[in-house]
Amino acid sequence: MTYKLKICGKLALSSALTVSALTIPTFAQDVGNVFTDEVVVTAQKREQNVQDVGIAVTAVSGDQMQALGYTNAQEITALTPGVSMIQPNGEANYAIGIRGVANNDFTTNVESPIAIYVDEVYISQMSGAGFMLFDMERAEVLRGPQGTLFGRNATGGLVQYVSVKPDTQEANGYGSLSYGKYNQLKYQGAVNVPLSDSFAMRISAATHQRDGYVKNRLNPNQDLNNANDFAGRIQLLWEGADWDALLNIRQGDQDIRTGFFQHVSAPMAGKLSPKSRNPYVGAGLHAAGAARNAHIASGGYIDNDGDEYAGDYNFLGHNELRTKGQSLTLKYDAGGVKFTSITDLSTTERDYIEDSDASPEDYFNFFLTTDAEQVSQELRFEGEAERSRWVVGAYYLDLDIDDSNGGIAHGFLCDYLEVLGAGASNTCRVRNANDRRKGVYNPYKTETESTSVFGQWEQDISDAFTLIIGARAIEEEKKHSYQDLLVSYHALATSGKDSRTTRDSVLVTYKGDRDDSEFAGRVQLDWRPAENSLYYVSWNRGVKSGGFNAPLLPTAPTNAAQTAAFQNFMKYEPEQLDAFEIGFKRQYNDNRLTVNGAAYFYDYQDYQAFSIIGLDTYTRNAEAETTGFELEVQASPSDGLDLLFGVGYVDTEVTDVPGINSTKPLDAYEQLIAHPNGIAKRGQAVRPVQTPEWNLNGLIRYEVPMQAGNFAFQLDAEYRDEHYFNLTNTDPLREDGYTLVNGSIAYFPAENDNVAIRFAGHNLTDEEYIVQGFDLSGSIFDAGTANQGFWGMVEHYYGKPRTFSVSVNYLF
Repeated sequence: MTYKLKICGKLALSSALTVSALTIPTFAQDVGNVFTDEVVVTAQKREQNVQDVGIAVTAVSGDQMQALGYTNAQEITALTPGVSMIQPNGEANYAIGIRGVANNDFTTNVESPIAIYVDEVYISQMSGAGFMLFDMERAEVLRGPQGTLFGRNATGGLVQYVSVKPDTQEANGYGSLSYGKYNQLKYQGAVNVPLSDSFAMRISAATHQRDGYVKNRLNPNQDLNNANDFAGRIQLLWEGADWDALLNIRQGDQDIRTGFFQHVSAPMAGKLSPKSRNPYVGAGLHAAGAARNAHIASGGYIDNDGDEYAGDYNFLGHNELRTKGQSLTLKYDAGGVKFTSITDLSTTERDYIEDSDASPEDYFNFFLTTDAEQVSQELRFEGEAERSRWVVGAYYLDLDIDDSNGGIAHGFLCDYLEVLGAGASNTCRVRNANDRRKGVYNPYKTETESTSVFGQWEQDISDAFTLIIGARAIEEEKKHSYQDLLVSYHALATSGKDSRTTRDSVLVTYKGDRDDSEFAGRVQLDWRPAENSLYYVSWNRGVKSGGFNAPLLPTAPTNAAQTAAFQNFMKYEPEQLDAFEIGFKRQYNDNRLTVNGAAYFYDYQDYQAFSIIGLDTYTRNAEAETTGFELEVQASPSDGLDLLFGVGYVDTEVTDVPGINSTKPLDAYEQLIAHPNGIAKRGQAVRPVQTPEWNLNGLIRYEVPMQAGNFAFQLDAEYRDEHYFNLTNTDPLREDGYTLVNGSIAYFPAENDNVAIRFAGHNLTDEEYIVQGFDLSGSIFDAGTANQGFWGMVEHYYGKPRTFSVSVNYLF
């Protein structure tokens, strides 16, 4: 007996989250194809074939994830043109970029321009976006502004995950177990229990354990970037004659050793070599007794062994994360009008800290904490007539954030205070009687209350043409309070939440509030000249509310001009995007060939430009324009053979950004005083973060029937062009581009049609590629002064090396 999955659809994108997906497909004997059947999406708040939606949406079903062997979102994202995965702090944090719209800010009060939804609930916290997704029905990615129908608008697009719901008719479930390199052990499973004809329960769970793949030479038992994750979900479904109610209770936990950075020694000032992977060696400028302008972080430590997955970490970083959520979804069909109510309460708690200097020295350990509570309510009515469809609704979001950032930074602050004239470094480095360590602590609170009303109308103006008009009106209030404190940490403190911390002095305080009124809109014309053809042209107005910065190392203003500059620096205005798009969707030969394409032009006003100066992150308003296109081709030319090809091109530039022509945090304030509306050279163009000009992807899968069962052979590859991790577009924060190749062999035994076995390899060529970087090489003070910078390094965070795994899936 051979094996076949009941495949439904078209390959798609997921997000930068860890995804494990398996529904309950039907196994059969024949060889199947992955890309031939229909995929149903809810991109317009109703069920539609993905090929009938005039939006650049890519969707993947749970069956497809299983057939292709995808166990995380990065694998799916890699095969989607125009999409990038972003890791601001490595495996502890995930986000996504679409069409050059990205934000790798790790400050937790900043919402991503790419919205993430799970079962129609908005996930506001980037720090909570690393949870596992499992037992998925499908994932959808919508490219471009989607503010009309989705509750929390984002200018770049959104990713929507839909989990498998309870079934009142049949008991079923699945289990999946895999083992891989670095003692990786992953399990996920679900069980569906009908309790009556109208009541059912579904319990789903997943866990992921793995040793660290980054060697700590100081302590081999403390290798970094391990995995230690657990997630669970309980769903209860009640069904009536014309209504249903779904209660979803979920929790995710993570406790891992993180903060891995490759220490790249670099000169304090001067041009860095633009090409080679580790060109900055030779910057050991520290000499005992020499002037501090010849000092670098870590006492002259240099890591030049060429091993990108090893370092000397005297401090063990961690990411402790807990996410919880409870949502109640009510649906009622009144006969002609359908009503939906979605009520949710979500919380995110996080304690993150890292060895930022990536050396044996006690220099700087950066931390983030998160304590966020989110309440949301959506009410929606929808209906249709013979030639029209409509939806109207209201959305409310209350988001309270009580967060902080800072650093246990004894060595760094001794140098910092000395440069500021606060005392000799040799005195500072003598610890007091309590053996305290100097540090900085920045608590901040942000309260957001957003209310919106929305609606969309679709009218068939002929058999071939459909006009779509949508709008959303948004009122949003924000309050923000922030302090920058010099503190002393207990000698044994390993967290920014350590209760033994004492306050030394207040550098600066800030309080601000804002009230924004925004309007999002959509006008689109669809043309269907034939059954399997769709052409569309659209204008979309996307908006993103204004907000506040929470910098790590601000400078306390000393005069009126600096105070005004600081007040300006701490806030940024709402972003507005006018997106013009033209696209097509075509299918041929009984859906065996699908060709989809789109071209677009983005015109921003008050573009929210994100940048990093050293370890400081901030957002400023600028201007931006983007032009690009995407093409996706899926083909199943014969039974068992599936092919996929995608190409994405993004030509984008950001101009008039205050402060970006400097690598020194203090200059950002000074430039704001002299040029409050932009940098000195107006029109200077830079490229946004995490935005390659080209990305290419391809996949080939061939399933072969044999006497003992079916074998499926699969190979896929992704190419990402040159891109930057900082808006300054400097050489140390440039990735030259890379290609990742993955492969797998799956076996479906004939004697048991409920079992599948897969052997998979990722990054088969063992490519070394950077996924994040921070430039700490330059001065943090004015160039030319006697006291220039003291970091003398660049942090590079590398993607995973080559790995292999074997997995077994069982359905019941």
